[in-house]
Amino acid sequence: MGIWVSVKPFRKMPQITNLRLLLLSSVNHHHPLLRRKTLSFSSSFPVLPHLRKPIRSSEFPLLTTFSSYSKKPLIKNSYNKNSRSFHRKKSLLRDTEGKSSSSSTKGGSLAMEETTCNANDTGESIGFNRKRAEGRDASDRPKKNLQLKVRKLNPANTISYVQILGTGMDTQDTSPSVLLFFDKQRFIFNAGEGLQRFCTEHKIKLSKIDHIFLSRVCSETAGGLPGLLLTLAGIGDEGVSVNVWGPSDLKYLVDAMKSFIPNAAMVNTRSFGPRNDSNGAAISMFRKFDDPLILIDDEVVKISAIVLRPSQSEVNDPEMGLDETKPANLSVIYICELPEIKGKFDPKKAASLGLRPGRKYRELQLGNPVKSDRQDIMVHPSDVLGPSVPGPIALLIDCPTPLHLQQLLSVQSLTPYYADTAGNVPEDSKTVNCIIHLSPASVTNTADYQLWMSRFGAAQHIMAGHQMKNVEVPILKASARIAARLNYLCPNFFPAPGFWSLQHLKCLPSGLKDLAPGVGETVSAENLLKFHFRPYANLGLDKSGIPNLTSRSVIIDELLSEIPEIADWSQQLNQLWSGNIETNGKKTYMQANRGMTEEPWLPSSALPDCLEDVTRDDMEIVFLGTGSSQPSKYRNVTSIFINLFSKGSLLLDCGEGTLGQLKRRFGVEGADEAVRSLRCIWISHIHADHHTGLARILALRSSLLKGVPHEPLIVVGPRQLKRYLDAYQRLENLDMQFLDCRHTTEASLEAFDSNEDDAKFQKEKNGNSIHPEDERVDSNLFARGSRMQSYWKRPGSPTENAAALPILKSLKKVLVEAGVETLISFPVVHCPQAFGVALKASNRINRVGKMIPGWKIVYSGDTRPCPELVKASSGATVLIHEATFEDSLVDEAIARNHSTTKEAMEVGDSSGAYRVILTHFSQRYPKIPSFDDVTHMHKMCIAFDLMSVNLADLPLVPRVLRYLQLMFEDQTVIDESEDVDFETAAA
Repeated sequence: MGIWVSVKPFRKMPQITNLRLLLLSSVNHHHPLLRRKTLSFSSSFPVLPHLRKPIRSSEFPLLTTFSSYSKKPLIKNSYNKNSRSFHRKKSLLRDTEGKSSSSSTKGGSLAMEETTCNANDTGESIGFNRKRAEGRDASDRPKKNLQLKVRKLNPANTISYVQILGTGMDTQDTSPSVLLFFDKQRFIFNAGEGLQRFCTEHKIKLSKIDHIFLSRVCSETAGGLPGLLLTLAGIGDEGVSVNVWGPSDLKYLVDAMKSFIPNAAMVNTRSFGPRNDSNGAAISMFRKFDDPLILIDDEVVKISAIVLRPSQSEVNDPEMGLDETKPANLSVIYICELPEIKGKFDPKKAASLGLRPGRKYRELQLGNPVKSDRQDIMVHPSDVLGPSVPGPIALLIDCPTPLHLQQLLSVQSLTPYYADTAGNVPEDSKTVNCIIHLSPASVTNTADYQLWMSRFGAAQHIMAGHQMKNVEVPILKASARIAARLNYLCPNFFPAPGFWSLQHLKCLPSGLKDLAPGVGETVSAENLLKFHFRPYANLGLDKSGIPNLTSRSVIIDELLSEIPEIADWSQQLNQLWSGNIETNGKKTYMQANRGMTEEPWLPSSALPDCLEDVTRDDMEIVFLGTGSSQPSKYRNVTSIFINLFSKGSLLLDCGEGTLGQLKRRFGVEGADEAVRSLRCIWISHIHADHHTGLARILALRSSLLKGVPHEPLIVVGPRQLKRYLDAYQRLENLDMQFLDCRHTTEASLEAFDSNEDDAKFQKEKNGNSIHPEDERVDSNLFARGSRMQSYWKRPGSPTENAAALPILKSLKKVLVEAGVETLISFPVVHCPQAFGVALKASNRINRVGKMIPGWKIVYSGDTRPCPELVKASSGATVLIHEATFEDSLVDEAIARNHSTTKEAMEVGDSSGAYRVILTHFSQRYPKIPSFDDVTHMHKMCIAFDLMSVNLADLPLVPRVLRYLQLMFEDQTVIDESEDVDFETAAA
């Protein structure tokens, strides 16, 4: 356990005891001001007394803002990986009890860990975890050597089935995952984005996974792998390691992940099929390419693979969209064979052959011959066992294109699994019981594919290749349920209905057409559909676990039953947009296409000039993910979509599942258009919850724009991200250009703008220049005289700067086309190379020729409050600030270099931001975070997944917050039944 540093409490804010902190965190949601029963709704909105008092800017100066948390004790210096967050029953707050005295004996060395920075030389300071900001906290963690679990198998009495895990079936953004289940083993086929979130909701344990098989090595099938591996590596004290199998050299995939996943989590990689040599030429590990490759062969299952690879001449066909140099071109057929079931033992036959009951009976049942006890003969298993039953066989087919289909039809190694033309099974063949087709409808609907399907006789066919039927049933039912409720409450802020019907999805590809004669029973895959193998008596389909098709109307009826007042609340919010609501006797109205002009129910708040004559097609902020660390039932990880409508769009961070969230917000076809229109993607830092959805977005954009003249998409991010993207581009085309965040800071942009000639770069070569960013970081962000060399190292070589110049020019061009004047990154306090970003729109001219200033959006990324963020947020129209922790957990916020809700709002006050929207909540707050301070409610709101805030609606943002708090009353604490892992809940 670590040691806490005891610090003298700040005179205006006495130190709260650990017990009080714990009590506060558990009772905050019972605050009397927030209880529904104490509020009576009439035709006007209830006004709390706290909101009547005007907020004076003098009450929130910058120094006061930072003083409230400057003297908090810093979290322990022994910082292992498993202490990133907290178990429900083992908080770090509890660990502090009784340790203050021991910490004080350590002297100055531990006290130095609470590094602070001067703020305007006044003695006020900011508390943060210096070691984490520098990236040195990892050195204190015990090194894990993750090992594969040795499991004792039990082939005689086992339960076995395959199950559809449904990833991407409703949004059609990834390939569905399939679970092969045994009592002691688990096998996963494909790990698309959203797999973890799906398994969390349906309580499918991932800790017993031994092997992950990829039918193709690409973002569609492996997008969820980074997050899954991180979760497995963090299970328990030792972690869990798995074998990852793929039809190409997985070195590219491993290299791509090394920048943000511990190496130990990926040590067991298994490649098969052809590989490319150093020159890119294809080589084969095996003489005969289409022979089955045996991957697993133990007591319970034998798993083989057949690799499909179209000929190089065919791959070069541009119409097929395949690239022979990319491993993603390879596809796999997986064959899963269970051992035969031995016949029933006949004790009468055994007795007649002179055997006594006992050990020899068991040996015969295991297949071993024994010597008779009474006769001079050997007794063989066939003498006492009835006829054996062949073991069940399942096939997983991934045939993504017609070119792969041509290869599939010619594979001779599948011949033993075919039935004869009459549907009978030849004597020496193997009966296939179940075939799961991951192939898309464009392939499975062809006559050739269906004729090939008929070769398997009466096999059960499960069509999992994005069938239309699946779109109606949400993969994430809990999230869809909340989306439907929020849509009912306030459709203007929550336009996504949560549930889709087929009449809204006519653009989707049709489902399976009429089958060719001779094809066995065929069903569309559904979430949690099973096909049982063992016990043999249960052989066949099992639909008992499939979620029911719930309509939106049923969800709303339940909501009205639970909260009858919700109908009035919804009507009142709708009246805000229609302009008919009256409060305190004064009418609040909205002119056509304009923001609210009066706000008598709030303290005086002048409407920013940028909202004058604003239209609804200027800008919209869509929150695709509002949780931290890892996806949960109710909140996806971080991603913010800036919709500029006809001018394109921007993406700020891109956590796992971002594409799926885009499709839930805009529909399947609308999301494709949103991806096509992307102008730039900006990534704040290298933590996996902020960027692991990036490859899927880039790969889809590349595919959508194939054959269309376009420029590569510019990705701005920390320099470690480039390593990931460069390695990943060896797998599939990402069609992007990378720009380091350091080259988009204010000082760097000024330097590039004024020094685009060779003299600037020659001066750097001679070592005569010091990057202005270093000076600003050393003097403002961290303590004076302490150069963060391990954080920044050097600002960039002349070669890097020269390479960045043309990309910077391209970025400026696309931003101007999108109506954005500047994109400026600034360093924040979280981890090495963590940034926030400020976006400033170009000025515009209204209908009467008046110059209207452009809006300004600032996104904090993950950070402690810091001067750089306050400076960048000055005069912001919207500040989007992380608020990972509630106010009582400030110590945890300091330890993780995150912010509390109060700290985030104080930054907004200090910077003069017009509206502050909080996001990036710890998964300990399943639906709505705890928020105690009502002082700032005049300008804030809490973000939810799929929440869409139009620029024209910004004046209404605070009004919605009170309704949201009432709607989720008593739901701010974690549900004890939820399967949430707090070990990683606030990384």
